[in-house]
Amino acid sequence: MGLNIADLAISAAEFGPGERIPAGLSYDGGNAEPTFTVTGAPEGAVELAVVVHDPDAPLPRGFTHWVRYGLPAHDGPIDPATGVTGPNTAGQEGWYGPQPPAGHGDHHYYAWVYALSREVTGNPTYETFLEQYADAILEQNRVVGVYST
Repeated sequence: MGLNIADLAISAAEFGPGERIPAGLSYDGGNAEPTFTVTGAPEGAVELAVVVHDPDAPLPRGFTHWVRYGLPAHDGPIDPATGVTGPNTAGQEGWYGPQPPAGHGDHHYYAWVYALSREVTGNPTYETFLEQYADAILEQNRVVGVYST
């Protein structure tokens, strides 16, 4: 089955595609979790996963800020009380807001949504998730916000 990106979508209440992420979501500015909404969840999806990743971080694999698995496979806002939180690159579970190095320029924060054909077990890192569940991704899409200090 080919990968379909036509229907599944994710949006953030606090910023639109390519827009600046508000300081209140940043690590130093309050570290509030973003409010994401998913639309177009495909038939056959067992669960959704959401990952926020900064490929511009000066680390070999960028920096993963948030990992959530086990989200209901239906349209609507993501309830912060649902799912399982996986570890971010800092080794913590939970939201780690944008915190690019001062003067490093704009960083792009990709909020990915994945519709999966099987459940994620445990709480893998983003890299492990991609290695172990790539074959279970029915659809994926993202919204990208920008932040700099």
